Amino acid sequence: MPAFVDRFLEPFKVRLRTTFAGQSEGVPEWEDALENGDDAGYFPHTSATWHVHGGMTPIAAGIKALLLQALHPGALAGVAEHSDYRADPLARLAGTIRWIFTVTYGDTAAAYGACDYVRRRHEPVVGTYMAATGETLAYSANDASLSRWVHCAFAEAFLTAYEDFRGPIPLPPDALPGESGADAYVREWSVAGTLMGVESPPRSRAELSAALLQYDDDAHLSGGPRVREVVHFLRNPPLDPMLLPGYRLLFLAVVNSLTPRQAELLELRQWPRFLRPVSNGLARFALAVVQLGLLKVGPSELAARRRLRRLGVLPSSDSSA
Repeated sequence: MPAFVDRFLEPFKVRLRTTFAGQSEGVPEWEDALENGDDAGYFPHTSATWHVHGGMTPIAAGIKALLLQALHPGALAGVAEHSDYRADPLARLAGTIRWIFTVTYGDTAAAYGACDYVRRRHEPVVGTYMAATGETLAYSANDASLSRWVHCAFAEAFLTAYEDFRGPIPLPPDALPGESGADAYVREWSVAGTLMGVESPPRSRAELSAALLQYDDDAHLSGGPRVREVVHFLRNPPLDPMLLPGYRLLFLAVVNSLTPRQAELLELRQWPRFLRPVSNGLARFALAVVQLGLLKVGPSELAARRRLRRLGVLPSSDSSA
């Protein structure tokens, strides 16, 4: 990139680093630490998981995951009553990014440790909520049913964001017979669900779709005032003004990717289907602009590749910078 273009983009880069890494300079220590470890981790570098969690589509996936998770009043109660996402949303974002990338790119000990840390943080997150049926029910953030919903919402969001903005998920070399790239991703990421205490997480795209539908069929999902509050926050987050135009393009495309039922519960209006390719194109443009401000390959993946070269999994000539 020419030097004058780089100087022009520097303020934009600083804002991006602050938003996604929690600091304006350098690489967070936890990302560099992913170079350490004694094994290749749960997900090979050729895995569908590395494809889906790399690049820029996780930004859009994060928006969709939060919208979907809010549809379960038990999951939403835990966030609303036990977090400070309104006061310090970037800290919560940074924590989520750390968990995702540590599980994706770290060795097995680091991935297990990241999940164990989150589960311990969840232990005091308990209370009651009003279910869609009108009943008052108890919740715990580590409850298997809530953990399963959060896992399914996460997998759906990341899978569809990749497909919407990049295309079909590449089929990994170790795919099972008859699997698509999407099936492989859901199967692989079920490992993360198991580490988080999810019982029998979906292991194919069909199983994931069925699981999401079952929550609604069983009247576990609902809208309402709390959901409207989350939607309002996600529609108008306290981002740096320089980042807001691109964010709004992503938000629009994410809304258009929801099912009609999800959009109805979230009280979000979608564009007519024939216009949705336009919103996807605008979102791709926004992600391409973000890519200009960040590294082609993220620090977490680069650190993981250094570990894999040290372990002999990758050749010493491997270079992805």
